[in-house]
Amino acid sequence: MTQDLTPSDVLDDATRAAVLALVLRQRRANGVLMKAINFVGGQVEDGLKMLPTGARAQIDLAARRALETSYTAASRSRVTYGGSDNMHKAMGAISGALGGLGGLPTALLELPVATTVIFRAVQGVAAHYGEDPQGEDTRMECLAVFGSGGPGSADDGVDTSFFGARLGLTGAAVHGLLGKVAPRFATVLSQKLAAQAVPILGAAAGAGTNYAFTDYYVQMAHVHFGLRKLARDKGEAAVLDEFHRVLALRDVPVTKP
Repeated sequence: MTQDLTPSDVLDDATRAAVLALVLRQRRANGVLMKAINFVGGQVEDGLKMLPTGARAQIDLAARRALETSYTAASRSRVTYGGSDNMHKAMGAISGALGGLGGLPTALLELPVATTVIFRAVQGVAAHYGEDPQGEDTRMECLAVFGSGGPGSADDGVDTSFFGARLGLTGAAVHGLLGKVAPRFATVLSQKLAAQAVPILGAAAGAGTNYAFTDYYVQMAHVHFGLRKLARDKGEAAVLDEFHRVLALRDVPVTKP
């Protein structure tokens, strides 16, 4: 009697080890610094909840516009994606410090800059895994990384429903993806903006939060594009089946298709 094999059973030991490394990277992404910022931001966010509905809606709109701006700018700029992850985190920290000087108003103005820094960092990760960082399909995959839940939230993790050709390459597909990603990103940004809400003190908070958020999305990008590379080499069904299996064993959250 033969035993039924799951797709992941066909993977070799080296591929299994690579998948495990990506699972561990996802776990590390939500590290001590990120948890500390979630705690501090959560306290301040209670005050933001008292703001008028229009102010909360402004954050949602700002998140979508920041993603749209980053997505569009990424196609126009001919840059070399050789910067290190640490360089992008340092750039994000400088941007956050400047944005936090004037409290919430300047933090909102700084948001597109911070998002673009993160988007560029994610593009650099895509290039590292052999993808064309300025190709439209890759830019959509970069956009999908921003749907990786929120650090510390229940849906934290790579969303594997965003994989491959299913994204499509039409304008409607881009807007549809933005519609899914932007609300999750806005939830994360509410913590960042809450920490930056106090003028002057918000500068230090802005530097710390931007550093941590850049690190978080860079780590999620490594998981996302690392899985895509393995899927190209070994087959998507086998790789994702193994990824979900190891995630379940280690109790690491993920959003499945």
